[in-house]
Amino acid sequence: MSEEKKFDRGSALSIFGSDRREDFMALLLALVIAFGVYLAY
Repeated sequence: MSEEKKFDRGSALSIFGSDRREDFMALLLALVIAFGVYLAY
């Protein structure tokens, strides 16, 4: 096969330009939520 298939993660739905920035924002959001739950209980 001469064509390489690129793996698509569905980044058409992303609001960020790069996957790295999207992953970082997801991690940051998860930390904020976890900290909020920690403070609430």
